[in-house]
Amino acid sequence: MVDTFTSAVLQAGIESAATEMFETLRKTAMSPIIYEVLDVGTGITDAQGELVSSGAGIPSFVGVLDKAIKAIIAQEGDAVAEGDIFITNDPNFGGVTHLNDVVVAEPVFHNAACVAWVASIAHWGDIGGKTAGSMAVDVTEIFAEGLRLPIVRLFASGVPNAAVFDIIHANSRLPEFVAGDLWAQVAAGRRAASLLRNLCARYGITAFRAAVTEACAMGEARTLDGLSRLPKGRFRICEPQDAGDHWDIGIEITEDKMIFDLTAAPPQSPGPYNTSRDGAVIVCQMFFKALTDPARFANAGSFAPLDVRTTPGTIFDADATAAHAYYFETRIRLFDALWHCLAKAVPGLLPAGHFASIFGVVIAGRHAETGRKYIMVDPQMGGWGATAERPGMNAMYSTSHGDTFNCPVEIAEARYGFNIHEKSLNPAPRIEGQHHGGDGVLTRIELTAPALISTGYSHGKEPVWSQADAAPGGRNALTIRDAQDGRETVHQFISGKTLAAGTEVSICTAYGGAYGHQV
Repeated sequence: MVDTFTSAVLQAGIESAATEMFETLRKTAMSPIIYEVLDVGTGITDAQGELVSSGAGIPSFVGVLDKAIKAIIAQEGDAVAEGDIFITNDPNFGGVTHLNDVVVAEPVFHNAACVAWVASIAHWGDIGGKTAGSMAVDVTEIFAEGLRLPIVRLFASGVPNAAVFDIIHANSRLPEFVAGDLWAQVAAGRRAASLLRNLCARYGITAFRAAVTEACAMGEARTLDGLSRLPKGRFRICEPQDAGDHWDIGIEITEDKMIFDLTAAPPQSPGPYNTSRDGAVIVCQMFFKALTDPARFANAGSFAPLDVRTTPGTIFDADATAAHAYYFETRIRLFDALWHCLAKAVPGLLPAGHFASIFGVVIAGRHAETGRKYIMVDPQMGGWGATAERPGMNAMYSTSHGDTFNCPVEIAEARYGFNIHEKSLNPAPRIEGQHHGGDGVLTRIELTAPALISTGYSHGKEPVWSQADAAPGGRNALTIRDAQDGRETVHQFISGKTLAAGTEVSICTAYGGAYGHQV
């Protein structure tokens, strides 16, 4: 039995290790999508892969890490050794998102016993595949999306596997950048692992494990307390989508459980718009945590009362060869539908809808002055919804993003050679008697050299939903103005489209939903 004070010190030390892992990755990565936008996640699990500290970064990324580590343990078992480091980017091994997002995980040993795992996930700018940036829309299988890394040893007992490094290097259009980002993840894990070993050396393995158990018990207690305050019952929504289909989704809340019924989901998409079952579970975990215990970090105990039901072969439980490049739009629309379901059922519980899209824009080319290859990966910010008490918040990232930031205009112009003519708010209409939604963002980019563009976003046709009979929110849009004739075209899901120098790309994100009654 460990005393309360020692347990608290150990729990704080574990949190600190996860935070230092995040900071090490941020400060040593090569790509702006990592060191500026912070498109990463870090976390620590116990020896069995149960989440202990959620670290920092994108919540949907953090949710991957425990599942990936459990997949490693299931495959490797007792063969896991001190000094091993594993790598994977395959959605079939722990709910990894798409092939651009790479997990690096390391077991932590003390006195020959495995006491924990440290892991990070980060978006790499290019991992091969059909188009620069590895996010093609015109693919039907994961094989066309880039290099797949099943669970493989990057290091074996401290010795790097040179063949794996070579394969990664040879399959990316940005080999120097992916190599730099990979080593940043390795360094981040090593930093966190050293801190955990120091905790074990100072306080002992028994105390360390007891503190972890107590933290998870505390997480479950907090979650059950939050669950007790939610309305009980069964709630359902049939949510229209841009493609013309509807998603039928159910939520049931009891005294000790929250059940998400995703079994009526559409069949898996022939295109890259699927997610694994683990991916759907991560969405439900984020929504559940936001409802029950938003103030504290997550651990395994936080999700003990959660039950997610899916049907194999659907977009929320796709098979092993399904394409996943734009998984993020499926996951964010699922989160949005869950949010809308409870907002309708329990007025006042949640704000109106937000712009609900990652709206990832990928532009790839060569810098007009230096000739250096670049691939810009830029998720967008938009408007959040109003409540009965206040307007919505302006220019925020989506519910999936968490602790991320926009890439500054100066960085983008310097790294990619663009002329960014405007970055301003896209204002929501102010209507008497309503709290307006938060403003979206308008960004106008002029290319100074030929480039390729890929993008995909939701709420291009269906507007953001409002509450209490208020006017609907906005829509997202990406417009390309041709450099030759000035003709403008709107695109929602495109990839590998060639743009000439002088082309202007306008990215306009939706304003949030309003709250109130129309006059």
